[in-house]
Amino acid sequence: MNKELIINASAEGVEIALLENKRLVELHFERGQGQFAVGDIYLGKIKKLMPGLNAVFVDVGYEKDAFLHYTDLSPYLRSLLKFTKACVEGNATWGDDFSRFKNEQEIMKSGKITEVFNGKPEVLVQVLKEPISSKGPRLSCEISLPGRFVVMTPFNDTVAISRKIHSAEERKRLQRIVESVKSKNFGVIVRTAAEGKNTAELHTDLMELEKMWKNIQKDLKGAKAPQMIMSEQDKTTSILRDLLNDSFQRVVANDKTLMNVAKDYISKVSPGQESIVSLHNNQQSIFETYGVAKQVKAAFGKTVNLHSGAYLIIEHTEALHVIDVNSGTRSPEAGQEANALATNLEAAQEIARQLRLRDLGGIIIIDFIDMKLADNRKQVLDAMEDLMATDRARHTVLPISKFGLMQITRQRLRPEINISTAEECPTCRGTGKIGPSILLADDIEKDLKYVVSQGIRKLKLSVHPIVEAYLTKGNILKPSLAKKWEKAMQIKLKVIADNNSPLTEYNFYDAATDDLIKL
Repeated sequence: MNKELIINASAEGVEIALLENKRLVELHFERGQGQFAVGDIYLGKIKKLMPGLNAVFVDVGYEKDAFLHYTDLSPYLRSLLKFTKACVEGNATWGDDFSRFKNEQEIMKSGKITEVFNGKPEVLVQVLKEPISSKGPRLSCEISLPGRFVVMTPFNDTVAISRKIHSAEERKRLQRIVESVKSKNFGVIVRTAAEGKNTAELHTDLMELEKMWKNIQKDLKGAKAPQMIMSEQDKTTSILRDLLNDSFQRVVANDKTLMNVAKDYISKVSPGQESIVSLHNNQQSIFETYGVAKQVKAAFGKTVNLHSGAYLIIEHTEALHVIDVNSGTRSPEAGQEANALATNLEAAQEIARQLRLRDLGGIIIIDFIDMKLADNRKQVLDAMEDLMATDRARHTVLPISKFGLMQITRQRLRPEINISTAEECPTCRGTGKIGPSILLADDIEKDLKYVVSQGIRKLKLSVHPIVEAYLTKGNILKPSLAKKWEKAMQIKLKVIADNNSPLTEYNFYDAATDDLIKL
């Protein structure tokens, strides 16, 4: 699979498009100084305990207090509180060697929020979900620092291997390597990308994350809540961190600074591969050049068309998303069951792409075309699971029910991407109303008299083809309107049909220079 990252920098921010085999599968936005992104770490202050919800509200500097539930507290919360307080006060007795830090007793998995928080202490928190709709950020006290091959979790010594690494031998090898090179008091989750990597590569990744933790400790000294302590890497490097492999063919940016950021990051994590990064300096928009703009127009909106003539209807509610699969103009020659299966398999491919592209989260209900055979329903389920295997968001796919419905839950971390593909009508300017067409000829004549009064005697009039026919139709006995105007005003007038012109729009041009005459 060929992957390309197209980075478009503009005055509003940065847009990043991920293409797989030339098809747009992910679209990310960075608007200026985006705060409260997933992964950001803050020094927050407990504002209000909510025993009924078994949660607390935390001030992290957002307009609404962030939400921290008991289930999102780390088992090592007491150690985290001790660490936070000591660092803020500049009393880190362990110095730069975190392995000397003495952990406190773990908290219970099913305890009460009032049992673990006394007063309103300051605590180190990490953004779990970005602010969505009227809700503030959701937080976690289970601090995790993601690297390219591993994720580091302070205050424990557990080593876990990604479930997507199936080989028992490879899992044991990675376990041995990580346990031999990691420092004490750091837990490690080995990512799928670590499969086949050697000791040096894993050790380098761990050292980078330990350095990051030392910087967090340093930045906490003298900090006052609410305050950002560490920002997640920008989207460009975080996408490269999670996805960069040999299948990446190209990274193109239209901004030199962003190009250098991407090149520097790749040179660190994958030396020799930085040649895939290039600068786009074509006059045409970068998204136009690589076909991103056209795919955005086709992929967003209520209706999404498929190649076969089938189409999807995507609707949104506060609680869930509903996707309806319609067969459209697909030929019925192969039989109803065969057509239903073929349409559903094609729809599954597009739906898996749409979930990533729009970043749809929560509950998704898909109304597939009814299939009578259980084997066909199983085939669609297997296809959907395979197609979503590359989706980085946690998800669960349930079998198709007897009503023909498939239920999917997908991790919701940030607001969904919603792009309006409709364009403002150039005639009514979005009002839904135009001037009376019966008076169009009178309006043209009035403006023509004004243009002639400016001393221009040879003109071209560009109008819609229907209007052109109306103005030029005539004969010897009954001259056309255009001929009447020529005679009355003593001018030369050429009426031109413009297929792209709205019905009631018209433009005058100076025939001598072809310049547009502004009215």
